[in-house]
Amino acid sequence: MVIRVYIASSSGSVAVKKRQQAIVGFLEANRISFEEVDITMLEDQRLWMYRNIPEEKRPEKGNPLPPQIFNGDEYCGDYEDFFQSKEMNTVFSFLRLPPVKDSES
Repeated sequence: MVIRVYIASSSGSVAVKKRQQAIVGFLEANRISFEEVDITMLEDQRLWMYRNIPEEKRPEKGNPLPPQIFNGDEYCGDYEDFFQSKEMNTVFSFLRLPPVKDSES
């Protein structure tokens, strides 16, 4: 499975941009393979993202905002879920990835 981060490249929200950068930066820094899916350019992907976010994670009004994270077709969570997993050092289980073995020098 591949980790997919749904982003909005042309978001007018500074908060959304910072959250997207935080997730992408963390994944890159930790060499976790992922692909970015820009929902502002790909209408079918935007609709897919909306349809596949669980009901309990959707806002009361409007559509869910990026960034949203999936492992294949399985929903992992949004920025808040990601941040919480990072704080608890459980990012790999959050992303549904096997834990990384510490390499000994």
